[in-house]
Amino acid sequence: QVQLVESGGGLVLPGGSLRLSCAASGRTDSIYAMGWFRQAPGREREFVATLTWSSGSDTSSYYGDFMNDRFTISADGARKTIYLQMNGLKPEDTALYYCGALDHFALITTPTVYNYWGQGAQVTVSS
Repeated sequence: QVQLVESGGGLVLPGGSLRLSCAASGRTDSIYAMGWFRQAPGREREFVATLTWSSGSDTSSYYGDFMNDRFTISADGARKTIYLQMNGLKPEDTALYYCGALDHFALITTPTVYNYWGQGAQVTVSS
């Protein structure tokens, strides 16, 4: 019903920047929210940021604790493509970053309620 494809990951030095992209296809009119989660080896999937759509291309953004001073989520109008601009990257940001989508009303900070997932984009911050 909905397919998600992430891109933009890679290896960066501490203090560097990356921008992740997630393009949705299929029945995108059914999407209630799209967002980003990350997961490092041995750790649970962590909420990063999510966008919800009200009407048309109007969106609201939500961030995990202490992330919005360095990370910014945005969307490409009503086309259901989202981005995560990451600045001032730190080694502890190293993780596999997943794009997720919801087609129903739910607690958007909980990864288990998301209906669809992309394949993940690896972000490695190292000197």
